[in-house]
Amino acid sequence: MPYTYEYPRPALTVDCVIFGFDQSSKLKVLLIQRGHAPFQYKWALPGGFVDMEEDLEHAALRELEEETGVKDVFIEQLYTFGQRGRDPRGRVISVAYYALVNLAEHPVQAASDAHLVKWFEIDDIPDLAFDHNEIMQVAINRLQAKVRYQPIGFELLPEQFTLSQLQRLYETVLGVKELNKRNFRTRILKMGVLNEVGKQEGVAHRPAVLYSFDKEKYEQLARDKYDDLIKRGVDFEI
Repeated sequence: MPYTYEYPRPALTVDCVIFGFDQSSKLKVLLIQRGHAPFQYKWALPGGFVDMEEDLEHAALRELEEETGVKDVFIEQLYTFGQRGRDPRGRVISVAYYALVNLAEHPVQAASDAHLVKWFEIDDIPDLAFDHNEIMQVAINRLQAKVRYQPIGFELLPEQFTLSQLQRLYETVLGVKELNKRNFRTRILKMGVLNEVGKQEGVAHRPAVLYSFDKEKYEQLARDKYDDLIKRGVDFEI
């Protein structure tokens, strides 16, 4: 017979901040419109309660797929939110996760208890349910900080991309109008984690060189001399 405690225990939920990048060079986040109380019809992050026999990450991936149709993504734990009163249903602690995805590779469809699902530009986020605006801001801050020393933004791009596309991504994530083009290209190529794979075809202008991200090489460099890799990274002055 399992042992049970006599004092009340808080409930545990997971929430997912899913960032996407589209062809208009806009950074977006995936939100659901809640189908049930509390906060019925308000926009919120995908998420839900963790089952008793379920691992946290599995719960986050399950809720994400059930509510939005998005699956097969790599998620990373962000932060734990446990302020009293954050959920009107009682004492609820939430472990938040975040992920970066290519919009074209992940079509969305509302399901489970989500009434609607939609991509929102990060500078046009509505008032969200619970404390999800706070969770969103923590995720944006983490993304902006991490993109300076780790090439995490490559998940947002097509498999093959130009350096101009990559620079626009960094400018969008960092919220700056224009990085120094020469400095950006020098720093990004010095990292040694891009493979040249050809040139653009069928374009009216001079075709640009196409690159792909060598994830295996990056992971090997990170294992061998991670501190040096950070020093050679994309810690741009803005």
